[in-house]
Amino acid sequence: MPKMKTKASAKKRFKVTATGKVLSAMAGKRHGMIKRTKKFIRDARGTRVLSEPDTKIVKTYMPYDR
Repeated sequence: MPKMKTKASAKKRFKVTATGKVLSAMAGKRHGMIKRTKKFIRDARGTRVLSEPDTKIVKTYMPYDR
């Protein structure tokens, strides 16, 4: 059997921790910062752990990062 391919968009956006949790950047920070409030930009710093349903979806895109 051939190897499954990893989705390139997923490997750029998500990181799987050693315990299997999925980290991602906060949404809404790609562009358009001038129209965002200062509070939104402050609160959207850093990374977060995805919820369980979202984690299941992301792990199908990255089959060998378990």
